[in-house]
Amino acid sequence: MAPARQRIISNRNSGDNPQAKRPPVRVKVSGKGSRDDGPKSKHKSSLNSSKNKNAPPVASNKFLIFGHDSAIKLLFTTRLFAAIWSHISDCDETFNYWDPLHYMIYGKGLQTWEYSPEFALRSYTYLTACGLPAWFYNSLFVPNPMLMFYFVRCILGILCAIVEFHFYKAVCREFGIHVGHVWLIFQFFCAGMFISSTAFLPSSFSMYVGSAALAEWWFQRYNSAVFLTAISALLGWPFAGAIGLPIAYDMIFRQKMLKNFIIWTGISAATILIPMTLIDSSYFGRIVVAPLNLIIYNVFSSHGPNLYGVESFTYYLVNGFLNFNIVWLLALITPILLVICHYFVPAKSKSTLYLPHWLSLAPLYLWLLIFWPQPHKEERFLFPVYLLINLCGAISLDVIQKVYFRIKGLLRGFRPGSHYWDESTLVAGIFIAIATLLGVSRIFALYRNYNAPINIMIEFNNLAKDKTLQVDGPVNVCFGKDWYRFPSSFFLPTPNYRVRFIKSEFRGMLPAYYDETANGTQIIHSYFNDRNEGNDFMLFDYAKCHFLVDLDLGKYTELEPNYLKDKEWNVLTTLPFVNAEKSNSILRAFYIPYFSDKYVEFGSLNLLKRRKLKFE
Repeated sequence: MAPARQRIISNRNSGDNPQAKRPPVRVKVSGKGSRDDGPKSKHKSSLNSSKNKNAPPVASNKFLIFGHDSAIKLLFTTRLFAAIWSHISDCDETFNYWDPLHYMIYGKGLQTWEYSPEFALRSYTYLTACGLPAWFYNSLFVPNPMLMFYFVRCILGILCAIVEFHFYKAVCREFGIHVGHVWLIFQFFCAGMFISSTAFLPSSFSMYVGSAALAEWWFQRYNSAVFLTAISALLGWPFAGAIGLPIAYDMIFRQKMLKNFIIWTGISAATILIPMTLIDSSYFGRIVVAPLNLIIYNVFSSHGPNLYGVESFTYYLVNGFLNFNIVWLLALITPILLVICHYFVPAKSKSTLYLPHWLSLAPLYLWLLIFWPQPHKEERFLFPVYLLINLCGAISLDVIQKVYFRIKGLLRGFRPGSHYWDESTLVAGIFIAIATLLGVSRIFALYRNYNAPINIMIEFNNLAKDKTLQVDGPVNVCFGKDWYRFPSSFFLPTPNYRVRFIKSEFRGMLPAYYDETANGTQIIHSYFNDRNEGNDFMLFDYAKCHFLVDLDLGKYTELEPNYLKDKEWNVLTTLPFVNAEKSNSILRAFYIPYFSDKYVEFGSLNLLKRRKLKFE
């Protein structure tokens, strides 16, 4: 059997055959009555040629064939794995989303200045949408709050897996089955997806919904693409609207669907923005359009986000490599490789099923063009285009295989019935193996080096079941210089346990507890400001701390002493946490057996209990 025939049967059996999903070919009748079924290759030695029925059988790349059942199961598995094992990499996730959600469910939680009615940069509608499953779960079963945390994470992971599966089918349709399968493998072992897929952040939400919008676009479902883009930008992150600009261009200028675009933009805005404004206004006590406030602060204010740190131009280059390794490098050079492929590879068939590459991949490069030059850079700013990074990496690998096949054919001649995938299996295998090994290495390093803060709070949750610690009065769990490592109030054992912040070298703005009254979200507090200026109101009396969580890296100051020398404290538990300054940067970023154990040093994250507990 010819290899092309083998592939058709394999694809049909796997349920991934894009030919069955393609729209009808537009038939044009020429003056002579001939039918034009689309562009044809002028070269008989096409990359997909298999016309020689006498050609000997060639091994097909069955190892890259994924059925729909296998794909969705593997996606669910990897995302639930991330939900359980990934750490919180950004304190903004804790204090701007997890703790406000804790307040909405339990009536207690930490508030940041962004939620002050004076500024109103964050939306309670987003918290409500993501927190509804948790509210029902709590209403039915009243679980430990820590289980609520992981329940919400699992819901986010399942949502991400569903979107990825839909995106995968769209990629197979638009870019080809081989690209789709490579993209899927990249997704499974991607450290960036391990971090972002279950993060309770608007940028992760925009990754889900924005990627679904792109998939709908590739399926030529324009109305749903516009609606999903609006959800991503309004309910999630307003800057994610940039992903929808190529969709708008295609509708307005290529498809001449201006009227349809205007109608569905209006429908989307009314459907999302009106309820969102009503919900947020009820929480803030005044009319609030949170996405607009966020844009005004970040773009038009005199200080903006640069108060919270600026990074060099190489930040995203390094961060992208950490999260995507060689796939990131492949994605950056995709446009160059596509140009090379166009001129060097003789197949002149349509580059994609429906859209030209420059338009279908424009969202990624437009996003990088917008965010890379910004002085204030954060890892989560790239979350919305994470699926596109792996897609462009897969396309680059596909082009490399075609070029390799072309060069090999020119040097040795083309085998009858040969296909570029059959002749370049080793090339694909090398790239996939490297990406997989580096991805797994990075994921293991992240858990090994940085998961101590969550694990120590899990330990604390279990230790607090001790009857001697079950009291009616407030129990103060204190954090000093490591305040930003606190995973959220969901890890506090009972409502009378409170996280407190003691004085340290940090001088910026700290969160404070919501006022626990009926209108707690509507109260304007004088200690909040938008200039990242600290206020002593947020600081707690060290002498009243019952427990203390402190990272000991061997560096001490007057405000950040060695608490282990204080005889007032007992050590309840100690977990290793990486000492970045004293560790090899590469072996810290990627786990390599033996070498990482030898050249990566750890400090101690300690949970301390005051010897004589005094509850008030």
